[in-house]
Amino acid sequence: MPGDTLKKLTGVLQQRRQADPESSYVAGLYHKGLDTILKKVGEEATETVIAAKGGDADQLVYETADLWFHTLVMLVHQDIDPERVLNELERRFGLSGLEEKAARK
Repeated sequence: MPGDTLKKLTGVLQQRRQADPESSYVAGLYHKGLDTILKKVGEEATETVIAAKGGDADQLVYETADLWFHTLVMLVHQDIDPERVLNELERRFGLSGLEEKAARK
C-alpha cells in the first residue's frame, strides 16, 4: 500500500537523521544541511520537468520518485511529518482550485 510505504520511508528518514554521514546518502544530506537538501529538491524538480517534456513515461516516473523522495527528506529535516501534507491534500479534496486559493487570502 502506498500509505504504508510513506510511513516506512518516513521512519527510515527519521532514523538517518542520527546516523553517521559516512554510513548513508541521506545521513550525508542531513549532515550537509538544509541548503544542500533544497538544492537537491530543485535539481530533482528540474529533472522531472525535463522528463515530462521528453515524453518518456518510465523516465517521468523515475524522476518523480526522486523528487518525492528528496521532498520527504526536506520535510523530515524540517521536523514536518509528511502526513501533514497528506492531510492538507485531503482538506483540499473536493474544493475547486479557485475556492482553495481564495481561502488562503
